[in-house]
Amino acid sequence: MRLGLACALVVLVLDQLTKFWAIEALRPEGVDHTPFWSPIRFEVTPFFNIVMTWNRGISFGIFNNGGDHNALILSLLSLAIVIGLLFWLRKAEGRLVPLALGLVIGGALGNVIDRARFGAVADFLDFHAFGYHWPAFNIADAGIVVGAGLLLVDALFAPQDSPKNSS
Repeated sequence: MRLGLACALVVLVLDQLTKFWAIEALRPEGVDHTPFWSPIRFEVTPFFNIVMTWNRGISFGIFNNGGDHNALILSLLSLAIVIGLLFWLRKAEGRLVPLALGLVIGGALGNVIDRARFGAVADFLDFHAFGYHWPAFNIADAGIVVGAGLLLVDALFAPQDSPKNSS
């Protein structure tokens, strides 16, 4: 359990520090911290930009319609999922599953904090190629995706206990 909680804490702290930097560095002068200012984009490499956007929905901008209750509903849903994952973490064995659960928990909590503070999630990492942009994301989102991927790898490739023959 300690590995998962430590991983969750690392993701949460890195997420909040990088979001603080992005919000402060990319906020136009004279604009407060509300998530209603226009996107600002800085080209870093030919395939990566820093872009300040606000997502009021869920993954890939789904439900990003600015609904009055989105932040509350999505935060409550995220917290319920985190509680379920904490129960799973208590029983998790090995290193891969606790690590994966910690990534997801830390990411979910990072985005809940944004919704509580701003009513939206701060996204600023923008990767693109050949004119196609992946939806902007943040460290919390990366933690959730990597953690979910590791859980999938564990489910597909971890040795399974075979039932014992009863002869």
